[in-house]
Amino acid sequence: MRFKPKPLKDDVNFECKFCLDCCRGRFIYLTISDITNIMAHGHDSQDFILMTAEGGKIRFFLAYREWDLGCIFHDPETGKCKIHSYNPLICKIYPFMVSHKPLGIEGEEPFEYKGEKLWLYYDESCPGIGEGEKIIKKEDIAELGLKFQKESEKTDLDGLSRLLNGEYNGT
Repeated sequence: MRFKPKPLKDDVNFECKFCLDCCRGRFIYLTISDITNIMAHGHDSQDFILMTAEGGKIRFFLAYREWDLGCIFHDPETGKCKIHSYNPLICKIYPFMVSHKPLGIEGEEPFEYKGEKLWLYYDESCPGIGEGEKIIKKEDIAELGLKFQKESEKTDLDGLSRLLNGEYNGT
């Protein structure tokens, strides 16, 4: 399922309904920090990392099951994530999105955060938006988005090679 962005204007209630749409049919991008965390919990990198080239840059993403395009860490029987306590940063952001430029959607307004102008969105196809007790603050989404950007900028083949050779120090 594709992300259907809608501008996030206010803090919003959110409760995951375990519909699985975020775990299927999407690239779940990984940073070197994500890969490090998953490996630290006993997973072999060869079992969960795939690569793609986008815009002249190599990007890493979670492997998926062929039969339903679901993330390999998603348990289809329970609807739960097997690595939820240490899941990738992009999973912590979903069903939200942070952009440094507007997408051209009606109702967009920039959100100023830490001196940066950001545009925040949510996936209107996500059934958990507006549900439950937990309130997701715009500042928290912006913080996660900036962290993902920073981590993504230092994620490359050299970093992965250093990690797999035991030479990665987090920088």
